Amino acid sequence: MRWLTLYARSRQIPASLAAVVIGVVAVWALARDEGAGPGDPRLPTLVLSTGAMAFSIGLSGQDLALDRTAALRWVPRRAAHVLLAGAVVAAALLPVQTMSAPMATTAFIVRDSAGLMGLVALGAALSGGQHAWTLPFAWLMFSFFAPPPTSAPMEVATWMLLPPGTAAGTWTALALTVVGTTAYAVAGPRR
Repeated sequence: MRWLTLYARSRQIPASLAAVVIGVVAVWALARDEGAGPGDPRLPTLVLSTGAMAFSIGLSGQDLALDRTAALRWVPRRAAHVLLAGAVVAAALLPVQTMSAPMATTAFIVRDSAGLMGLVALGAALSGGQHAWTLPFAWLMFSFFAPPPTSAPMEVATWMLLPPGTAAGTWTALALTVVGTTAYAVAGPRR
């Protein structure tokens, strides 16, 4: 179990968990004041994005050369890291759902957290762990300020804010999860 503790500290998981908890508490405070109307997906999407971005810094270790020369098989560990981080981000929003008015359905939370962690993993594979947060941040900002989707390409572009039953949102999140997790697991973070 000592290797798991060392891995968690080297990937800054305690700091990431603290950031997720702070984000959830902030959202709970905003939701308690009824800041967003019922069914408004922006607030839960914001907390899920914040959680995914908080875990992005841990997708690269302290020394990339050491990671690449280790005797451990990194592919399953990297994939597990991304998937577990996505599960933690999704699970962090559930207490807010029970303590205040429900902001989003469980399907919405699972879809967005999986897609966002896929985006973070893709960002780590493309630009390294220290810049992995930029891809989900840019996509989130575009989704917030884009006009309402009227075509399939716009539905794909604003998948984070679509209702959970929308095929374009579900397939986009699934594709981002698979592509991002696979790219990060196989290639690792960029130097």
